Amino acid sequence: MSADDQQFLDLLSSVPDHIRRYSDDVADQINAQVDKAAIAVRDTLASAKWLPEYARPSPPRREIPIEVIALTRYERVRDWVSRHKVLTGAAVAVFGIVLYRSYRSSRLRRKTRRAKRARNGGRLEVVVIAGSPTLPLTRSLALDMERRGFIVFVVCNVAEDESMVHSMARPDIRPLTIDVTNPPRAGIAIEQFANYLQSPQAPAPKTKPNLLTLKSVILIPSLHYQTSPIATIPPSSFADLFNTHLLHPILTIQAFLPLLTARLTPIGEKWYPPKVMVLTPSIISSINPPFHAPEATVCSALSAFTEVLTSELRPLSIPVTHMQLGTFDFTGFTSSRQPHASSSLSSPYQKSIAGPGIDADATETLMWPDNARHAYGRNFVTQNTSAISAGRIRGLKGTSLRELHAAVFDVMDGTITSGTVRLGLGAGIYSFVGRWVPRGLVAWMMGIRRVDELSAWQTSSYDNSREGSEIGESHEFVAVPQDEESNVWKQT
Repeated sequence: MSADDQQFLDLLSSVPDHIRRYSDDVADQINAQVDKAAIAVRDTLASAKWLPEYARPSPPRREIPIEVIALTRYERVRDWVSRHKVLTGAAVAVFGIVLYRSYRSSRLRRKTRRAKRARNGGRLEVVVIAGSPTLPLTRSLALDMERRGFIVFVVCNVAEDESMVHSMARPDIRPLTIDVTNPPRAGIAIEQFANYLQSPQAPAPKTKPNLLTLKSVILIPSLHYQTSPIATIPPSSFADLFNTHLLHPILTIQAFLPLLTARLTPIGEKWYPPKVMVLTPSIISSINPPFHAPEATVCSALSAFTEVLTSELRPLSIPVTHMQLGTFDFTGFTSSRQPHASSSLSSPYQKSIAGPGIDADATETLMWPDNARHAYGRNFVTQNTSAISAGRIRGLKGTSLRELHAAVFDVMDGTITSGTVRLGLGAGIYSFVGRWVPRGLVAWMMGIRRVDELSAWQTSSYDNSREGSEIGESHEFVAVPQDEESNVWKQT
């Protein structure tokens, strides 16, 4: 076949395609013209008045093209907020609280905290700190209050306490000797202190004397507690503990109540009631861990006592604030021989996290009877060396004492009005854990494990004659032996 024949055949094969394309174009033109004619007829008939209403065709719907416009960032955010109202409300509330707290904390940091002064420069306000001068917390508060312009009196019970107060070498930090165990003598001391407040005091020779005002009474109970299983603590230790750590603070507040509830200012002048602050460690009493019965019992009792005291003094317009303390950094207020005791309020026996702490705990268990060591020894050592052992968190430093000093001043000047204030590392988180986290989970996190094997019972030797002679006798108290080695575990 020649090239001309092939070209002719290709031309013939393309004819149907051209015919089909031409016919489709003609059909589209006809359809468009028919549609236009139909629309024109429909419009004409719809507007014709000679046709009845039911016979008129409805006007055609003319679709308006939708124009797609890109939303701005603001419109997208507004649309998302309208679709997630609950989540947006929660986020706004959290952000508002964080912003308010940040603003408040920054404002409080810039606040000038100074006591009022007389025109001649004399000090006018008195603060009483009822705490042992041997405690680092007592010394730090006394020095800070004196630096801010207060006259500070530290309650002393023995001559050694007075010498420690004098050793601070501050003319406005003075001892206030009150023997709370002797109510008549304590009453005389309080009366002498009241006379001192009501008598004008001259800050310097040949200057006008000023009347002093009792600004606050700060109670700091003892912060040192024994850590041991209940079974190994002698009854005499419990008796001494309740006398020194619980009864003594209660008697101290009781001695000051006549002074707190009396108007010391002259008639006609405005009376500002003194503030009462009770400072107690809160970590142990929040979670009540094993082997901390002394501290948990005393701190819980002091918390209940503070609540009752608040209820009794509220009608008298005397505010009481319970300051629940966590862990603070007492560097500079403890000797170098006790480096680990400087950062905890809970116990003076705080061990290091490394090996020496483990050896000290294990050595302490060796002093227990065999049955007690077998029952409690492993859990005692494990808990005291755990990362979240009560009173400390591994790797975290205690809160600076500057925050405690600022909070105490803010309570005195009325900036903080809450009845309970939590301060220090761990105070807030341990309170939450003690309230909401199951006790078993807390004990497991502290290393407490089940003891499956217990030692067999061993009969103890008692004085049968003495025991028999006391049968049938009635006593209104329990006799407490003075032997420090006596406890419920009897050596066989």
